[in-house]
Amino acid sequence: MAGGWARDGAVNEQIDASINDELARLKAQRRPVGESLSHCAECDEPIPEARRRAIPGVKLCIDCQGARDARPVQRGGINRRGSKDSQLK
Repeated sequence: MAGGWARDGAVNEQIDASINDELARLKAQRRPVGESLSHCAECDEPIPEARRRAIPGVKLCIDCQGARDARPVQRGGINRRGSKDSQLK
């Protein structure tokens, strides 16, 4: 059931579009670009040929990439709920 001027399913379409946009952004961000390095950019260990062929543009060895992936990522977000204090002021 739509409310106001929105048609049925408009809210779900907007949610789906937001999810798809975020997934596309994440995929583009993680995709290495360019020529693969023969040695890791962080530890200078050789990167195996199989890894370079599997992931074109790779810059890190498996160990350094695993350590980077394990680090927590802080993202700024929008507080959609807000607090009662901010709504009352």
